[in-house]
Amino acid sequence: MLSVYRKEMRSYLVGPIPYVLAIIFSAYMAWWFFFLGDFFLYREARMENFFGVLPWVFIFLVPAISMRLWSEEARGGTLEVLLTLPVKSWKIVLGKFLAAWTLLLFCLVATLAIPITVSNLGDLDWGPVIGGYLGALLLGGALLAMGVWVSALTAHQIVAFLVAGVFSFVLVVLGFVAARVGGDLGTACAQISVASRYDSLGRGVVDLRDILYFVSFMGFFLYLNAVTVENGRYR
Repeated sequence: MLSVYRKEMRSYLVGPIPYVLAIIFSAYMAWWFFFLGDFFLYREARMENFFGVLPWVFIFLVPAISMRLWSEEARGGTLEVLLTLPVKSWKIVLGKFLAAWTLLLFCLVATLAIPITVSNLGDLDWGPVIGGYLGALLLGGALLAMGVWVSALTAHQIVAFLVAGVFSFVLVVLGFVAARVGGDLGTACAQISVASRYDSLGRGVVDLRDILYFVSFMGFFLYLNAVTVENGRYR
């Protein structure tokens, strides 16, 4: 698992992809927060708008990270070699996922200049900020686990990006549907949606049930990924 993790991290670090993603992501979040989010209009040291828009940005960012993990192996002809190695499938899957999750963490760290700037402009409460970043990391990990599984289903990176993006959009938008329809349908949508679970963490409320939800979500799709890869050994 560590060998796969190191291999993936080397492939990230020697290329421009992680740096370009981190720069574009942090620049867009800063632009949106300070200008489109009307930060200077309200004149309050708060980060709710920043964490509120993150699920929508993740719809594009996370599939961009996950789309290449298995698709590139299939397209480059190295998947067959990888599957013939005497390594359990779940170790390969976990190594690739942890490398992609590390890249996502790198992108989030690149945005720390935003709360630091806000704290210099006013009295920022760091509790909700820490909870928001924890929620963002868990939300990104959940969507990433699903995206990595989708990448294992196709040899085409664009297809993996589009399918993972659609799935992510549905899981995020269900939270907003739940807030509007109410009743049993709204409750069901809220239980499924990643956005509903993320909202409380984004406000700084760390609930063990929300953390267990994201961990279970990641575990489920990583299991599907391992099963998909294991089936590929016998094709």
